[in-house]
Amino acid sequence: MTTTTTPPTIEQAAQARAASGETRHLFLNMGPSHPAMHGIIQLIVELDGEQVRRADVEIGYLHRAFEKDAEAVPYNSVMPYTDRLNYVSPLINNFGFCHAVERLLDITPTERCQYIRVIMSEISRISDHLTCVGASAMEMGAFTVFLYMIKAREWLWELVEAVTGARLTISYGRVGGVKADLPEGFAPRTLKVLEDVRGVLIECDKLLTRNRIFVDRMQDTGVISKERAINYGITGPFLRGCGVALDVRKANPYFVYDRLQFDVPTGAHGDNYDRYLVRMEEMEQSMRLIEQALRQIPAGPLNVDFEGRVLPADLMVDEAKMGRVAGFQQVRVRLDPTLEGTTRGFHGAVNATEKRAVLPPKEDTYGNIEGLMHHFKLIMLGHGIRPPQGEFYSAVEGANGELGFYVVSDGSDRAYRVRCRPPCFTIMSALPELIVGELLSDIIPTFGSINMIGGELDR
Repeated sequence: MTTTTTPPTIEQAAQARAASGETRHLFLNMGPSHPAMHGIIQLIVELDGEQVRRADVEIGYLHRAFEKDAEAVPYNSVMPYTDRLNYVSPLINNFGFCHAVERLLDITPTERCQYIRVIMSEISRISDHLTCVGASAMEMGAFTVFLYMIKAREWLWELVEAVTGARLTISYGRVGGVKADLPEGFAPRTLKVLEDVRGVLIECDKLLTRNRIFVDRMQDTGVISKERAINYGITGPFLRGCGVALDVRKANPYFVYDRLQFDVPTGAHGDNYDRYLVRMEEMEQSMRLIEQALRQIPAGPLNVDFEGRVLPADLMVDEAKMGRVAGFQQVRVRLDPTLEGTTRGFHGAVNATEKRAVLPPKEDTYGNIEGLMHHFKLIMLGHGIRPPQGEFYSAVEGANGELGFYVVSDGSDRAYRVRCRPPCFTIMSALPELIVGELLSDIIPTFGSINMIGGELDR
């Protein structure tokens, strides 16, 4: 007679393994095709139940060769490549690279240009934080917050488009200046947008900050101490969430940040919730900076003579033939759109008076031999911007932290070596430490709080 034994249930088998000390772990590939991994990050996690025991992070799926590309083209031609570093806040990337080259050349943009750079950088910072917080909230089920924040980002991108002509890949920076001045009516329009954005942030604060589900998912997850964060080289909102009030705009002021009043928000626990609160407050501080800059920004040089005259081109030619040229030095010529181009008289207001680096206005290029030669010397192959031999590291405060550019010049028209310090790279190096010991579901808010941008990380 044969007897059959009933196989143990899963629970009984697990209890037997636990009693004997035997454990079985599951290895799980998370990404790169996982939507929360942006399609370019692979996590290989070892799970004990739902608890992460070990994690390996694979990056490099979006390697762009930014540094080598930047060494192969003239300095101003690097602008489109910097757009695609942190493509959520490209203006900060533009200005960071320009700042490094300007320090090599020892030139300073005009005061108005520096205010414009601050205004546009802070608009970019708010856009970046809206994307980070909104997308992270959506990944935890708060889809309404995502829609509200993306709506607010749309208003800001419309401002960016009004200034640069594009929404995302803007290529607005120039060594020694910017591509164009602020359009007419920009200040009141911007103040109205900031008022609307504040309303959205108040609404999202009500939806998230004391929401029990959101708080439970964010508090005490992704914790890192300030000592460990400093050891990793972490900067930006991630570091400030640990209680370290380090901000490049305060620690090493550039442009006109030292003339503006703003606070550096910090957290206390170094968890995902503190990083959320820091970003929410930073958006308010960025709006405060924009409002101050709009009040303080100086007007550009006069584009008309002391009598306020603007002469048609044919009249100026006729007057010149008769020798009546007194006072013509500051007279602006009214040109047709083809000759006037995109500069439209703003050039002197937002560009340094430095022929080694700054292109002449289009009307000069087409209107006189000096302007044509100046343009030729900066554009033609083998000429261009030529900083003296040397090297310089310059950092600005990007949306994710310290964004640095190390540029080495050999005296030619393109950089001998370019090195980019992307802020989210150091944070990603700490990701395994942040998620080990946590639950599998906690990876989503922790990874979201890093605000990993692939173009910047894999540059």
